[in-house]
Amino acid sequence: MAEHSIDATETPTERHRLYEDALAILTGTLIMSLGIIIYSKAMLLTGSTSGLALLLQYATGAEFWLVFSLVNLPFYVLAVKRLGWMFALRTFIAVSLVSLFSRLTAGWVEIARLDPIYAAVVGGGLMGMGLLILFRHRTGLGGINIVAIYLQERFGVRAGYFQLAVDLTILAAAFFVLPPSNLVLSVIGAAVVNMTLAINHKPGRYAGVT
Repeated sequence: MAEHSIDATETPTERHRLYEDALAILTGTLIMSLGIIIYSKAMLLTGSTSGLALLLQYATGAEFWLVFSLVNLPFYVLAVKRLGWMFALRTFIAVSLVSLFSRLTAGWVEIARLDPIYAAVVGGGLMGMGLLILFRHRTGLGGINIVAIYLQERFGVRAGYFQLAVDLTILAAAFFVLPPSNLVLSVIGAAVVNMTLAINHKPGRYAGVT
């Protein structure tokens, strides 16, 4: 595949500064953690390693932050080999922050009542925005996010569409864990997450780079 080059008609890219990356990772992980807490409260499921961690939480009673940290460990190897040490480091930091913030947010925010449909849409939107911020600063949340970013950058495969296919597979595996109504709402939420990415994270649309 031919590499993308900037010609005279294109606006030159401007690299993100270090403090911009740091603020983006902090903001993205905080937003992502709030979405996860909303889903956990409503017993909904998302995709990627976050969804796998939630599924294991529902099935075993283990805390999300611990499971999320553990399931991401094997994917750091791919991050280093395919996307470089800096991407792997940023991803490790982001995963660690989501694990930390998801544990702390449960104490920061108390939810007395939560409509499940609202939880699916708003929680999915929050996670989609959190991922979008991280993706635009070449940072993932491990697992499928790493594979999705690699496929988009190497082959032009839309990150959102690839993740949607994987997410639906994870949702199908939850058939024996969650009630049917929760699964339906989880599918809606997964669509919200991934359409947020598919619409706003197209190759060549965003010029900022790290």
